[in-house]
Amino acid sequence: MKKKLFLIMLVVFLAVLSACGNSAIQSTSKKEEGGSKSGGTIKIGVMLPDSGVYASLGKHLHKGMELYFDSIDWKIGSKKIEIIKEDSEADPQVALRKARKLIDQDKVDILTGTVSTAVAYAIRDEVDKKKIPFLVSHAGGNDLTRSKRSDYIWRSSFSSWQIGNSLGEWAFHNVGKTMYIAAADYAFGREVSEAFKEAYTAAGGKIVGEVYPPLGNNDYSSYLTTIKNAKAEAVYAFFAGSDAVRFVQQYDQFGLKEDKKLIGSGWLVSEDVRKSQGNAGVGTISSIFWDYSIKTEENRQFKEAFEKKYNERPTIEALEGYDAAKIIAEALTTLDGDASDPDKVVEAISNVEFISPRGPIKFDKETHHVIQNMYIIETKLVNGQTENEVIEIIEEVRDPGK
Repeated sequence: MKKKLFLIMLVVFLAVLSACGNSAIQSTSKKEEGGSKSGGTIKIGVMLPDSGVYASLGKHLHKGMELYFDSIDWKIGSKKIEIIKEDSEADPQVALRKARKLIDQDKVDILTGTVSTAVAYAIRDEVDKKKIPFLVSHAGGNDLTRSKRSDYIWRSSFSSWQIGNSLGEWAFHNVGKTMYIAAADYAFGREVSEAFKEAYTAAGGKIVGEVYPPLGNNDYSSYLTTIKNAKAEAVYAFFAGSDAVRFVQQYDQFGLKEDKKLIGSGWLVSEDVRKSQGNAGVGTISSIFWDYSIKTEENRQFKEAFEKKYNERPTIEALEGYDAAKIIAEALTTLDGDASDPDKVVEAISNVEFISPRGPIKFDKETHHVIQNMYIIETKLVNGQTENEVIEIIEEVRDPGK
């Protein structure tokens, strides 16, 4: 009898112990799944190129982010900010692999970057599926906030449409009634040109011809000969980096500046190329969302802080990095630094508004795209060197999202 009673008590004890053990295991598992990924640290995954043709853009974006996070001591509330950076190599397949590493292994709370639109497109489905807030800080392809729009993707930089469209109507009324198009032959160059043509022709202008030289072109002479013989009052151009240096210099050398006004996107005569162009860019009219010459207190403070830290002028990419960092910080501050719920994070991002060095910015909650001023700037010779000057502001330019 005693033996039977002992066996019953032993079974009951083991059953209770088993239940407690399962409860403890379940409790631990739930804590790991539902708690903050990064504990007392907010992990920001940064996808930027450290190598290849876009390396300098990635470098300046990163500098801008660091500058802003320095200003808040790398903290949001009681939580520390940690950047985990991966080199996208401007390669879609490489970037996808590294994005998976940031999401699955590093457990980042937020992702930001990229420079290449192709890279942004490549990682789009991954961030959408895994619900990782992704703040796009440079890539400008239209579809990212149109056909490829995601609840978890927001863009703080620009779209091709904003850059091209903003100069179209202004050019018709202030430059000429006939225009020739010259742009680098890749997706962004084509999109920017199409947006300009849309606005320019809607205003009454006529496009008399188009040329699309390949990226990395060294000799534009054949294209410039064609342009010289065309009956156009002006040329709208999109080139960037070393392409912009060569095109603007050769445009000047061919004697086209006096006959056909050169206009285009701000990258044609941006902060990082004008010195290499010499005086060739003088007289060029362009449109962009930020320029060193913007005369506001916010821009003055940004320029001074950047130059003090890095001993060089900021570029537009540095501004993009600075603003992206501030948007992330402002959004997470409203959540007391809690980045564990991606839906709350993107909702907080959608509500961010502030006066940036580029002017007032906020988000369109339908397209997830930044609403911002566009600046018409003219390149002038000042004290022996070229500088840009804002000659008109087009306020609150909103991408149509279609």
